[in-house]
Amino acid sequence: MAVERTLAMIKPDAVARDLGGRILAHYEQEGFKILACKRTRLSRAEAEAFYAVHRERPFFDSLCEFMTSGPIFAVALEREDAITLLRKVMGATNPADAEAGTIRALYAENIERNSVHGSDVPETATQELAFHFAGRELL
Repeated sequence: MAVERTLAMIKPDAVARDLGGRILAHYEQEGFKILACKRTRLSRAEAEAFYAVHRERPFFDSLCEFMTSGPIFAVALEREDAITLLRKVMGATNPADAEAGTIRALYAENIERNSVHGSDVPETATQELAFHFAGRELL
């Protein structure tokens, strides 16, 4: 398997509950190397641009509202098969369906306030990493 880079975001619900450190530690315990991490807050325009693929879906407005409601952590991660493994470590989008021990099973409040985001495919990971980090920031 190839070493990959992927983006993870710790969403406003988890940041508000001071879960950033625990979630970052969870990533490291699962073998991910943290290349870059920053706490930031998305503007409405940034949230709309980041989630543009969902623009026509009924949850788009509430998603953008939620993602601008407080700070997030943008995290660049690296390891073998990072994209697939991060999705497994995060757990199902709906925490009611998430396997025990996954981040969403441990920390998510509901399907919208589900604590974390992770890139789904290599092309998306590349775009999402570039959205949050300049190349020189990925150490």
